[in-house]
Amino acid sequence: MWVTMAASPEMRASDGDRDKVASVLREHYAQGRLTVEEFDERLERLYTSKTYGELATLTSDLPGVDLRNLPDVAEQRRQKELAERKKRKDLVEHWSFWAVASSINWVIWFIIGATDGFDFPYPWPLWVMGPWGAILLVGTIATKLGWDDKS
Repeated sequence: MWVTMAASPEMRASDGDRDKVASVLREHYAQGRLTVEEFDERLERLYTSKTYGELATLTSDLPGVDLRNLPDVAEQRRQKELAERKKRKDLVEHWSFWAVASSINWVIWFIIGATDGFDFPYPWPLWVMGPWGAILLVGTIATKLGWDDKS
């Protein structure tokens, strides 16, 4: 079946069009319609194709797909980048709150010790820093390893 792309097969295809056809081929490969060799061969031909007609021949024996309804690969990449940036910002924010709270506790501890003739009490700020820091560390590792993905 023919993949719907444009009115004229002689029209020149863009990189975005080639990316969309590549995603169609990946999907058909994942579903078992193409062997590894067929998939590799079609990808090679895909990136040397210049027109919509050449792109259409790569998917002509596969179930029909309207390429205009496929998500734009560049947009997907941009969304993923934004999500990664937000995760990094959130991590920095969480660690910043931890650092500020820990610093305030240590300043209080120091003031208590300094006003008591430099006889410093038990380092109780560790009880604030430790558990909170451990939880943040586990969350940071989970984020870096992708364990927090909801997909």
